[in-house]
Amino acid sequence: MPLLLVIVVFLTVVLAVFAFGAAAVSPGSVLGARLRALGGQQAAPVENKPAFRERIEQAIDPISKAIPLSAADVSRTRRWLIQAGFRDAIQVNYYFGARILCAAVGFIAVAAFSGFDNFPLLIGITALGFILPRFILKRMIKDRQNRIRLGLPDALDLTVICVEAGLALDQALSRVGQDLHHAHPDLSDEFHLVNLEMRAGKPRAEALRNLVERTGVDDIRSLVGTLIQTDRFGTSVAQALRVHSDSLRTERRQRAEEQAAKTTIKMVPPLVIFVLPSIIFVTIGPAVIELIRQLGPAAIGH
Repeated sequence: MPLLLVIVVFLTVVLAVFAFGAAAVSPGSVLGARLRALGGQQAAPVENKPAFRERIEQAIDPISKAIPLSAADVSRTRRWLIQAGFRDAIQVNYYFGARILCAAVGFIAVAAFSGFDNFPLLIGITALGFILPRFILKRMIKDRQNRIRLGLPDALDLTVICVEAGLALDQALSRVGQDLHHAHPDLSDEFHLVNLEMRAGKPRAEALRNLVERTGVDDIRSLVGTLIQTDRFGTSVAQALRVHSDSLRTERRQRAEEQAAKTTIKMVPPLVIFVLPSIIFVTIGPAVIELIRQLGPAAIGH
């Protein structure tokens, strides 16, 4: 027990010194600015951010730099965060800092309660804490993609109405994004970003491809392919959107039928694990008890 206490105190002191040093060296930290001001150096300009967010950045940013990351890992994580709805570049540091923090919390918790005797449990909980933020991020990506997929048919119908009313595709996407702000906020934000990119001077095809990268939804990818081909060959946008909307609703109905067909198979494990044993105990239990009462004395007499 004294050895465990010494190890916990040592880790706490090391983390505190590391966080203090990283906060002092970081160019955007308040502590570093004050130390440089006392030393005669000119303090770097600090952005006006909320105090709570600034404290989180100062705490997680040094921890996130403890993992050596390649450019491919950062780019992949950045794409995942964008698909989950986190577009700020600092969110990458938050993500990796959260992974290290969860792993450290799991390690310290297991070491404090069970010591270092159960080494597999120590490694397992630490690995689980390191993997948990990634699992949560994947779940958030899936939920956001489902929300976008559900709102896409309504967006297509509104886009067809706007195009047939005489609006251009850019104006139609902007109007649809405004109309869907409350019903489907995720899809509305994506349409707004597409409109901003086209206003900034990006070609329409590139802005639509960026929409596919930001969402990762297959229905959006097929819609973007249809719009790009329509723009390239000069065909009717309204007719192409109407045909694509019909095919999308057919795929949506087929997907619902597939999920309904899977329901029977998914109900088998709960029935076998929870319902069937209860039925067996209720139906056979009284007969077994009566059989023990009748045959028990005879077996003891012999």
